[in-house]
Amino acid sequence: MDGSEGVDEIAKSVRDARKQAGITQRDLADLSGVSERTIRAIETGTGNPSMAAVMAAARVLGLRVEVR
Repeated sequence: MDGSEGVDEIAKSVRDARKQAGITQRDLADLSGVSERTIRAIETGTGNPSMAAVMAAARVLGLRVEVR
């Protein structure tokens, strides 16, 4: 697996979990302490969000990020 496959998987997982929770990107940003722009970057697999930002969003959504 190359790096982009992992990014795509994280992006889809965060987006799906957020929608399932019924919250907006703005809500997730507020709850995780990052900007809405960062949440968009995480969900689209673009930009260069920090690992801390990804972990914060995942934590709010009850997701576990695993490094293989």
